[in-house]
Amino acid sequence: MRRRRPAPRAALLTAAALLAALAGCGPAAPGTGTAARPAVPAGEKDAVDGAGPSPADRPRAGRGTPPVVDHVPTDDRVVFLTYDDGAERDPRFIDLVRERRLPVSMFLTDSVVGPGYAHFARLRSVGASLQNHTLDHPALRGLPYAGQRAEICGQQRKLTSRFGVRPRLFRPPYGAYDTTTLRAAADCGIAAVVLWRVTLEADGHLTYARGPHHLTPGDIVSVPSGEAPTMSLAERTAGLLDEMAERGLRVGRLEDYVGHR
Repeated sequence: MRRRRPAPRAALLTAAALLAALAGCGPAAPGTGTAARPAVPAGEKDAVDGAGPSPADRPRAGRGTPPVVDHVPTDDRVVFLTYDDGAERDPRFIDLVRERRLPVSMFLTDSVVGPGYAHFARLRSVGASLQNHTLDHPALRGLPYAGQRAEICGQQRKLTSRFGVRPRLFRPPYGAYDTTTLRAAADCGIAAVVLWRVTLEADGHLTYARGPHHLTPGDIVSVPSGEAPTMSLAERTAGLLDEMAERGLRVGRLEDYVGHR
């Protein structure tokens, strides 16, 4: 049987670029303020549905590379709320963040946010922090160093030029990363790679990647934008805050606990 010849380097690079384009979040559906959930690249479904590999299976950070966290070991009764992509721009969410003084973290993708950076400037003015989620939302794992660095450093430059503050936290799209991601993140000035243990779904219920199926101190909660939600971002967050209050938990500022190098 004849062996297939390996694809030329140019074809591989073209395929990687196509994968990055397909993995990006789509534009917001008219009148919804949300984006359709991006097509899941082959092999990344677990990373979308949960928080990527279990701690034992994750690539190990090398010396000088940022730590990878999905939960913060702490005795403080805090939970960290993190919001992905930037597709949902609910003005009532800004009011909620201001009124409740919520130190939320927004992980932004440039190709998704598009002309909507003014919305996030308002969020930042009421206490939210703006962090890095790549330029175009590709699944980074397996991509060459140059491509991963361009995605991470490119968004670092975008956010720094727009807001004057260089992000120190980075979330890889789909929770998919490898040792090359960690090296590129370090070279772009990232101090911590942030995954999640808990997901706030589009209908407002919580799912858990591992561990107890209830909120615990130190949990990092991901609020992805994707499938058209049945509840607004403000409604989902308010419901989560109610559940946290029942457990005696409050929202913590993630940057106070991770990202110090």
